[in-house]
Amino acid sequence: MRKRERLTRARLRELLHYDEDTGEFRWRKRVGNELCLGKAAGCVRICILGRTYRAHQLAWLYVKGRWGRTMIDHRDGDSTNNRWGNLRRATASQNGANSRRPRRNTSGYKGVSQSRRSGRWEAYIQKNRRRVHLGTFDTPEAAHDAYVAAARKLFGEFARPE
Repeated sequence: MRKRERLTRARLRELLHYDEDTGEFRWRKRVGNELCLGKAAGCVRICILGRTYRAHQLAWLYVKGRWGRTMIDHRDGDSTNNRWGNLRRATASQNGANSRRPRRNTSGYKGVSQSRRSGRWEAYIQKNRRRVHLGTFDTPEAAHDAYVAAARKLFGEFARPE
């Protein structure tokens, strides 16, 4: 079995054009039968020579000339918005802090849940894979205020308290 070649910045620029203002990738060179010159390559995942890459990682390689390790975060939380001004390097904790409230959340607030035992509201935050209990409160709003304060202190510009 043949080892796949590693995608380089030069090869990426040969195959695709990246527009930093729109975050869009377009094909420059025909690679397969179904690809058309000038067509959009994709907005979240892009397949190049049989391998799938995340578009934000390709944008980082295209502009910086190296892979975006550890993580690339979308400032606005929209994984389809790969404009250069919307991308930044982040740790796993920072990336998690910038995530939206989970869909299964029933309290309506990120970092807040109701205790099954007492019925009171608990606030918690996660950093470096550790869940930190911030306290127990009478109202979900008070618990959310505690979460917001902790998020801003721990994550600064990466905090997304809503």
